[in-house]
Amino acid sequence: MNIALVTGASSGFGTAICRKLIADGYKVIGAARREDKLQSLAKELGDNFLPLQLDITKNDAIETILLQLPKNFQPIDILINNAGLALGLDPAYEANYADWEVMINTNITGLVHLTRLILPSMVERNSGYVINIGSTAGTYPYKGSNVYGASKAFVKQFSANLRTDLLGKQIKVTNIEPGLCGGTEFSTVRFHGDDKKAAAVYQDSVFITPEDIANTISWLVNTPPHLNINSLEIMPISQAPAGLTVVKEPK
Repeated sequence: MNIALVTGASSGFGTAICRKLIADGYKVIGAARREDKLQSLAKELGDNFLPLQLDITKNDAIETILLQLPKNFQPIDILINNAGLALGLDPAYEANYADWEVMINTNITGLVHLTRLILPSMVERNSGYVINIGSTAGTYPYKGSNVYGASKAFVKQFSANLRTDLLGKQIKVTNIEPGLCGGTEFSTVRFHGDDKKAAAVYQDSVFITPEDIANTISWLVNTPPHLNINSLEIMPISQAPAGLTVVKEPK
């Protein structure tokens, strides 16, 4: 496996994954909406990195863009579905429905469409790896996670069903489920650019980093051919499932 496509490559997990895979000797296609950040990354990473301006919510354009990839960046051996976001932390009855639509279009529709486009060539070659970046929010509910958590639960189940569909083929599928992670734009995006709110999420906390996720992927793509890691839940040592909560009613 020599060529990886990483979505959401312009920041956070995506940037760290691109850097690590380039350092490991892979060719990497870094896809994202922000061309300026991709070009900056290309200057840093050199000729084995191909910047690809791509919005995974624009379904009509994706197939055309993929068909125009240079020959030396085909075929795609590793698909890393990293692009995704959370918007808002309001309860469902107060949430902005437009935010819900953006999360669904990005975290679910964009991910499955891109996977559907790339998977057939992997099946034809009987070789490939699909790595989805899910979240612990897909397993453990928390207040305000509503559609974000549901979208990541979809990614978790989609990954498991891909494994079932691909049984008997030499194609791996892994869902990575990070917990509290700092050093990204995740919370800034969630709070619509409010840096103060975003900083408060990580204040006085130990958190995992984008480099932790990148190193995990570096390990995954080098596991033996017979071994598949179905899902991998990663939390900082400061975090654990909180358990059930009971509201005490006054007598």
